[in-house]
Amino acid sequence: MDKIKILPTITTITATAGADWRAKIEEVNELGLKEIFVFPTSLNKKDRIELYHMLDHSKVESIPFVHLKNDMELEEVEYFVKKYSTKVFNIHMQIENPLEHDLSKYKNIIYIENVYHILDEEELKNFAGICLDVSHLENDRLLNPEIYQRNVEIIKKYPIGCNHISALKKDIHNDEKEIVRYDSHYLQDLSELDYLKRYPRHYFSSFIAIELENSIKEQLKIKTYLEKLISNLV
Repeated sequence: MDKIKILPTITTITATAGADWRAKIEEVNELGLKEIFVFPTSLNKKDRIELYHMLDHSKVESIPFVHLKNDMELEEVEYFVKKYSTKVFNIHMQIENPLEHDLSKYKNIIYIENVYHILDEEELKNFAGICLDVSHLENDRLLNPEIYQRNVEIIKKYPIGCNHISALKKDIHNDEKEIVRYDSHYLQDLSELDYLKRYPRHYFSSFIAIELENSIKEQLKIKTYLEKLISNLV
């Protein structure tokens, strides 16, 4: 597992939990963590500026993986690269969340995430490859087999540069966009990660984000569980 970074993540996924990122940064400081991932996925520019200010006054020294928001400007990408040595970014497909600014300067380290649609190979050719969200893939296997089968074929052709991992529930529910899903951004039991055993080791990259709204302390326990689980994959 030496070549893999599975790290707690500052998430900002849902409107109801949007304020949690502040508490998570405070928790990172209390725990003395120097390396995390950051997902400012649902923050507007004003809140992102506050996030950057809090990070600059935290103990964090390295942020290898960042989930970009579609309205982020080039200077924000460069902020992470230059100050926190960020190695990889991910974005959503352009059909879902089109970029508002030209980030092509960093296209070689920006990966496209599988979310609601079949991955667009023309987009993949213009960026670095795939950000494989394994929970989204498993959700499609259960609910959208056509999307699942097509994406499995596409995955064979492009590099996987980073991953998101979330929980998989036993029962379906509506997500924040009122779309029926099994995957969830909140984990209640470690067994909700066992779906990962279905997938081969080569689906997992060097940068694996715990994309959960759970506390940082809980994410550290999840990290330990994931490290053991993934190390046993073939």
